[in-house]
Amino acid sequence: MTLTARLAAATRRLKESGVADPARDARVLLAAALGIDRTRLTLMGEDDVTDAQFSQFERMVSAREKRQPVAQIIGKREFFGLEFTVTPDVLDPRPETEHLVEIALEKPFESVLDIGLGSGCILLTLLHKTPDSRGVGCDVSAAALKVAAVNAKRLGIEGRAEFVQSNWLDALPEQRFDLIVSNPPYIAADAMQGLAPEVRDWEPEIALTPGGDGLEPYRIITQAAPRWLNKTGRLIVEIGFDQGEAVAEMFANEGFVNVRISKDYAGHDRVISGDLT
Repeated sequence: MTLTARLAAATRRLKESGVADPARDARVLLAAALGIDRTRLTLMGEDDVTDAQFSQFERMVSAREKRQPVAQIIGKREFFGLEFTVTPDVLDPRPETEHLVEIALEKPFESVLDIGLGSGCILLTLLHKTPDSRGVGCDVSAAALKVAAVNAKRLGIEGRAEFVQSNWLDALPEQRFDLIVSNPPYIAADAMQGLAPEVRDWEPEIALTPGGDGLEPYRIITQAAPRWLNKTGRLIVEIGFDQGEAVAEMFANEGFVNVRISKDYAGHDRVISGDLT
């Protein structure tokens, strides 16, 4: 079978499995199996593949049929123009989270703390874009910290990033930062069953939901942040689409000023930022 035929067959299988964009996913998986850029697939349409490459592609398509996320299958995801290693131990970096990074880069900073580090996509992107800065990332998951360390080395900034295993800020050494960022678990417990299988069944539950109304992480972060921020520091968090007013009120109650709710490109409330003074 030619590449075109194999691609068509895989696309049909993924469509039957309920995958939202089967043609795109099939192309991504095939390019990964062949070890080439997706743009080259069109030029290779009549070529055949080796048995090893075909077997790899089959394994990838079978995993996607089970609704495993593409990023987990191929082991990487692009975020803010950078490539990050992704495993089932961390959230798949999402385009919506890039908006948090954009807002963080609006003002200069020399030190940054990322609460709930995950893959490190937020912290490490910020450090990559600001060569004179240093950062700390904390996460309760030791497995997630290992993924972040791999990504720091991949980006060549491991010397400027420190990783601490901590339940929120409990184990973090006393220090202050110019900027605190976080994309905490925020999905309410009763909303979990409505998530796409790629999220609900494959991503770490601890990174998706804190249980209850989904707002407890923001209560913890907004109450703790003033202790960890410099006098002119900023706090920036990602939120769920319906949490803007509630979290903005928490910011104000803890003394933050210039509190702003920012929308993502889909028009949903996505990021809240505030200044300590």
